[in-house]
Amino acid sequence: MTLASVAALAALAASPAWSGQSAPKPLFASDAVLQLRIEAPFADLIKAARHSTDAFDAKLSVTGPAAETLAIKLSPRGISRRTTDACEFPPLKIEFTEKPGAASLFKGQKSLKLATHCRNDFNYQDYGLLEFLAYRLHNVLTPLSFRVRLAEIDYVETGSSSVRIHRHGFLVEDIDDLAERNNLHDIKIDKIDRGMLNGDATARSDLFQYLIGNQDWSDVMGAAGTHCCHNIKLLAASKDGRTDLTPVAYDFDSSGLVNPPYALPPAAVPIRSVRTRYYRGYCQFNAQVTAAAQEALAKHDELMAAVDATPALTSRSKSSARQYLESFFSDIGNPAQLQKQILDHCRN
Repeated sequence: MTLASVAALAALAASPAWSGQSAPKPLFASDAVLQLRIEAPFADLIKAARHSTDAFDAKLSVTGPAAETLAIKLSPRGISRRTTDACEFPPLKIEFTEKPGAASLFKGQKSLKLATHCRNDFNYQDYGLLEFLAYRLHNVLTPLSFRVRLAEIDYVETGSSSVRIHRHGFLVEDIDDLAERNNLHDIKIDKIDRGMLNGDATARSDLFQYLIGNQDWSDVMGAAGTHCCHNIKLLAASKDGRTDLTPVAYDFDSSGLVNPPYALPPAAVPIRSVRTRYYRGYCQFNAQVTAAAQEALAKHDELMAAVDATPALTSRSKSSARQYLESFFSDIGNPAQLQKQILDHCRN
């Protein structure tokens, strides 16, 4: 990681977008790349992942000056990346079997999502880093977004001294911690009406989804048998709140910004490639979307700095990401283009 990248990440973390918010927990209070070692029965875990999310006993170690080792339960998570042939290595869930101590980097953590490399082909590394970038772009736009922490990880088979594979991955902040930072509460509900959503927050969220070219979400309903909403968490002012709800987006691997080989647009969206943007926000929030576009324009330089600050991302992928973001700014920077490309596509 270069000194320039360190400086850019530090500037991003100190962005005015975070002013007035509670501080994140220690794990997400720094942007330094972690050095981790995870020892687990990966052969068994990977074999079982397609049909099960059962947890396996494992160990998580932080290497370096603040070294520590913690007992964990490790399980596969996700749906398509776990149950289909899209990935050889599933996303993971880390659960701490004992409460981390007061001096631990993981103080206050109970469980964490770990976004992994999907396939062993080293070319897949950039897809994970681009998804990490998507989260960082969201951080620039609003504090109502998941913090993430990048790590270099040695995956080691239980009982072996050799590294199975070494790849970058990233940890994702828990929704309860995100809610606490913003003095809100995570709520569980099966389905909502769009009238229950906060207009400003929904406009920012929907415009962000357009920015990264993501179609894999819904802010009013979830998949069958799951809580609302699909790849969206809902926050409210109280645990029982059912009005003025704030949608918080996550899981961006199928976006146009990332553009992995397995990503396809939903059948209901009239595009052939996830790389093609298509706005799916609601018409009732068009005024707020216009205001959100002006907010995004004002953060052009911060968003571009996030691209440059992404550690280990190849020059080719950085260049592609910059071009993709600039095309978004072309859409929102001209009133006629904003109307044509975004507002005219709104859903009634």
